[in-house]
Amino acid sequence: MHLPDVVPSRMRRTLPRTRRTLIGLLVLVTLTAAGCAQDASRSQDNGGADTSTNDSTVTTDAPVTLTLLAHDSFTPSETIFDAFTADTGIVVRVVRGGDAGAIVTKAVVSAGNPEGDVLWGVDNTLLSRAVDANVFTPYVTVHRDDLDAAGVALAPDGVVTPVDSGDVCINYDKQWFAERRINPPLTLQALASANYRNLLVAPSPLTSSPGLAFMLASIAEFGDEWTQWWTTLRDNGVLIVDSWSHAYYSHFTAASDGERPIVVSYATSPPAEVIFADPRPTEAPTAVAALTCFRQYEFAGILRGTKHEAAAQKLIDFLVSRQFQEDLPLTQFVWPSNRNATVPQEFLDYSLRPENPLILDPTIIAARRAEWLDTFSDVVLR
Repeated sequence: MHLPDVVPSRMRRTLPRTRRTLIGLLVLVTLTAAGCAQDASRSQDNGGADTSTNDSTVTTDAPVTLTLLAHDSFTPSETIFDAFTADTGIVVRVVRGGDAGAIVTKAVVSAGNPEGDVLWGVDNTLLSRAVDANVFTPYVTVHRDDLDAAGVALAPDGVVTPVDSGDVCINYDKQWFAERRINPPLTLQALASANYRNLLVAPSPLTSSPGLAFMLASIAEFGDEWTQWWTTLRDNGVLIVDSWSHAYYSHFTAASDGERPIVVSYATSPPAEVIFADPRPTEAPTAVAALTCFRQYEFAGILRGTKHEAAAQKLIDFLVSRQFQEDLPLTQFVWPSNRNATVPQEFLDYSLRPENPLILDPTIIAARRAEWLDTFSDVVLR
């Protein structure tokens, strides 16, 4: 099959070894909970217009260039903004600046004097931090009634707009368990069983977005007893590594020569394993434990201080339009927020969408994230 020159990060998360040799290893999202900023950024221009964001406020006859700040996993189709430019005259310049934590940290530091106009990728684990810093200018999109109600409920005043969702879950190597006639772990509690001693690898919540989500899943599941569960996991030989990519491509048996058949990954990892395999298998080599999933919502928002607020509102509308939302499943391996968007059948065939995912209120996460991370370090990493 044809692979694009630049493979989206969310696709590269789950590429099997045979394809990874063609495109190289991805250094995937590795965020600190505090969001250590990364200096490197890449830009993608859509058209040849001036890319300055210091033009006067946009009018209907004065097209401008908008800077869309995003994390490195934001990799839509290369021509996706062409229709938007043709319709509005507004050029979109994408600047990627690290992972979700990094872009939120930069936005907080520059609140009111932003480096761009719109930000894509703040999620529900970091949302309150950005809102408390007054990073965004509220805007209620014209597509609000079409959006995932649960995502909208996390930002009811329109301070940001939900753009997609996904789930961080336990993934396991089906063949490894079948060959040994061992039942895979289907719940978080099961992972503490001696049956799974030295079988789990997980990214650290201190340095990884899915690692943070996995820690939050345990808190949502076990409440005040979450530290006892992690103590048992520690004694049961859980391996904590710095990043998702390190866990998946260095230790997970289904994607490497590793030794661990259980990994913290995504509910959309199995379809990516199928879609990017050559030859394509009839079923995914990995499976998801649905009862272990933590739901993540991503948002886009207009940065307070933009000189192009009217144009930025149009871009927000486009980002949650059917046209853009239907591009997401096979470019970023996430679920569209727009409920009217069509999801490709090949994505549906191999994806798992948990009916009752674990979730925590973003305000509670914001209030206790630092405390929880300190506790995790004391309990698991000591």
